[in-house]
Amino acid sequence: METRKLSPRDLLSFLVITAFFALIPLLVVGRWDWWQGWVYAGLMLFSTLASRALALRKNPGILAERANSLTAPGVKSWDKKLVPLVGMLGPLLILLVSGLDVRFGWSPALSGWIPLAALVVLALGLLLGTWAFLENKFFSGTVRIQTERGHHVIDTGPYRFVRHPGYAGSIWTFLAMPVFLGSLWGLIPAILTGILLIIRTALEDKTLQEELPGYKPFTQKTKYRLFPGIW
Repeated sequence: METRKLSPRDLLSFLVITAFFALIPLLVVGRWDWWQGWVYAGLMLFSTLASRALALRKNPGILAERANSLTAPGVKSWDKKLVPLVGMLGPLLILLVSGLDVRFGWSPALSGWIPLAALVVLALGLLLGTWAFLENKFFSGTVRIQTERGHHVIDTGPYRFVRHPGYAGSIWTFLAMPVFLGSLWGLIPAILTGILLIIRTALEDKTLQEELPGYKPFTQKTKYRLFPGIW
């Protein structure tokens, strides 16, 4: 049974953080005629707000779960350390380094088709993450077995192809972000954040195999964690 509800304070915090992360590149670069910055801001705002609006209709309990996930019972101690790194610090560094790179011209100019290709990857990564989020009513912000919410295995939608499609989408999104913005230096924090997400995937998968009923048989049906045919 779901007991937590989304409070006005939770909603306000979410909106402020969403707007802040969407506008960071524009604020750092300091140029209001920079089209990549505006496209990035619009895409992030649209995808984030649209996914939450859809979740309110389909799985409303997940929003309260995510808003309170760090203080929820049963959160793994290692995840309390990883969540701030992959959820806040990593993306923040990607955007800051990319913005500073564009502002001061550290990277050479990228060919016109490269940012556009990165934009396609960015959009597809966001779509994959949104699909996973809407399909999985237990898509929490932390790793824990949500016993009070009737936690069970989700094996539909993108979970038919990989066991952690949300993380897969995030990795592709993080790698595409700096390239679309025109920064090669931004790939450094993007790659490091992606590595941390891979580590988190391995730890979460181990936890689910040990503690969530039905997850081990699920691993026999959906064999790969992040990348079909690879891992």
